Amino acid sequence: MRTLQLGTSRIGYELKVYFRQGDTVFFTFLFPIMMLSIFAVAFSTSGNIGTAPDGSGGITVASFYVPGMVAAGMLLSGVQNLAVDIAAEKGDGTLKRLGGTPLPVFSYFMGKIGMVLLSSVLQVALLLLVARVAFNVELPSEPGKWLTFAWVFLFGVITSCVLGIALSALPRTGKSATAVIIPLVLVLQFISGVYLNFSQLPGWLQNFASIFPLKWMAQGMRSVFLPATFEAAEPSGAWDLGLVALVLGMWLVLGLALCKMTFKWIRKDT
Repeated sequence: MRTLQLGTSRIGYELKVYFRQGDTVFFTFLFPIMMLSIFAVAFSTSGNIGTAPDGSGGITVASFYVPGMVAAGMLLSGVQNLAVDIAAEKGDGTLKRLGGTPLPVFSYFMGKIGMVLLSSVLQVALLLLVARVAFNVELPSEPGKWLTFAWVFLFGVITSCVLGIALSALPRTGKSATAVIIPLVLVLQFISGVYLNFSQLPGWLQNFASIFPLKWMAQGMRSVFLPATFEAAEPSGAWDLGLVALVLGMWLVLGLALCKMTFKWIRKDT
């Protein structure tokens, strides 16, 4: 009970720290909303996507980009935010000081993951609100689609958190964390169907992107927000939600193993 109480108090602390950092809020919390707005406005005159030969049907550019922006927000909040944050705490001695206190490691991680979960819920709610009000994006009305959204979102955020914790061991110093982590995350977004139409990428690049979880998170979200006619554009011609769950589960297990091997209160090279 003491461990859970400490973890709960850490969630509140982490949320306060998170929203007091302007650059972090901009590049993680508001970034997907900003990118959706840019794409929706920039390509507003290009017509609908997926229209029939007779010119009917299709969806707006904003509707097409919503799934990718939701998936990007999950990745940014979990992988980028935690990897940079924990690496910085290692570099400035915060983790060393925490290691000298009775704070359990589980409580520390509970605070970090709880902060990401709550901020991600707020982020996706604001993103969908902007999409609906500002760009008239039609949101799903079927309960089954929202159920799919819930498990893909929860599974994706937790997996991203675990991978972010594991990646925090990669930067050599806290100052280099941003330069190391952000390019990796940015490349994944471009090859995983977030900013570019995944079906139009070369086959070898699609296969490479399929190794990583972001592609599957975006595919799961496409099954929620895009019409059924877009399912044929997927590499296998189907949403493959079972495969989405399998790949995310494998990355979650791998991330937990890496966390177990790499996380230390004190860096070995100090």
